[in-house]
Amino acid sequence: MEIGSREWQNFIIDGAQQLGIAIDERISAAFAAHAAELLHWNRKINLTAITDSRDIAIRHFLDSLAPARFVPDRVRLLDIGSGAGFPGIPLKIFNPSLSLLLIDGTRKKVNFLKHVIRSLGLDQSEALHIRAENLGHHPELTSTFDVIISRALSDLTSFVNTALPLLAKRGKIIGMKGAIDQTELDTLCAEILGERFSLGIEKYQLPSTDSQRSLIIIKNLY
Repeated sequence: MEIGSREWQNFIIDGAQQLGIAIDERISAAFAAHAAELLHWNRKINLTAITDSRDIAIRHFLDSLAPARFVPDRVRLLDIGSGAGFPGIPLKIFNPSLSLLLIDGTRKKVNFLKHVIRSLGLDQSEALHIRAENLGHHPELTSTFDVIISRALSDLTSFVNTALPLLAKRGKIIGMKGAIDQTELDTLCAEILGERFSLGIEKYQLPSTDSQRSLIIIKNLY
C-alpha cells in the first residue's frame, strides 16, 4: 500500500470512521502530502522510526485524529513536542479554523514543520524552536491557549505543570498516552489540579490494531 494511493487514502478514511470521525478526500490527500514529505525528510534527519506506509497511516495520522472531537472550532491550539507534526498538523488539516502553534526542542524538526506548513498552505499556523517550559517566559503567551495537547509524554505531571500557565480560561489540556498509571493520576489530582479542574479519560483502540490508547482530558472550570 503506497502512500498517496487510493488504497492508502481509503484506509485512512475508513480508519477515521472507526474512530467516529468523518473525513473526505481533501483531508486524506493532505495527509498523504504530509506523509510523503515525512519520508523524504526522514532520509536525512531522524523524524520517525515508523516508515511502513500502513503504520504511518495508523500510528501517526489516525492516532492524531483521535482527539479531534474534543478540540472545538476556532480555538488556539498548542502542540507541545510536536516532532514531525503529530498530532497538531493532522488536527489543523481536519479543522482549518484552528490557530496552531507547534513547538519542539530540536531545530531540524522545527525546520521540517515550517516546510510542511508552507507546502500545505496551512494558514494561522506557526512552528517555533523552543522548549515548552521556556514559553512561560513570554508574557504574551500566558493564559492564551484554549487547547494544549501533546503526544510526546514521558511524564504526565511535568506536562501538566508546563501547560497550566499557558492555558486560557475554560481551556483544556489533552495528554495522549497508552497505559495509564493510576498512581500518577491520583497524585496529579491531589497535588496539582484540585477543585479548579476536572479530569476525564477517553479510551480508544487504534484501528486495525490491538493497541489501546487513552486521552487524558483536563478542563479548566473557571
